[in-house]
Amino acid sequence: MTDRELIELAAKAAGIDLVWDCPPTDWPPMVYDGDIYHQWIPLDDDGDALRLAVKLSIDLNFCSYDVEAAHGSNMHTKVFIEHGDIYAATRRAIVRVAAEIGRAMP
Repeated sequence: MTDRELIELAAKAAGIDLVWDCPPTDWPPMVYDGDIYHQWIPLDDDGDALRLAVKLSIDLNFCSYDVEAAHGSNMHTKVFIEHGDIYAATRRAIVRVAAEIGRAMP
């Protein structure tokens, strides 16, 4: 699954309507918030990822070599920490579980 597909499914799970105002290769997606548009990039932005985790009640578990994200007992993922970047691994784990929630929705 591409990063764009992950983000689209994660947005669906969170009830976020994304706007893609540029060619697919030049994303990031935008979200309308009140009276302005802003980027929504939970794979790169800690704040976007944390808000997504909170909104969807995603549980996180940290080990020295991976991050596990879970939602209930059926949806979970592990992301290995590469190059010591636990933050990137955490964001990706959150988005992957959110995408699975979005995929399971009608």
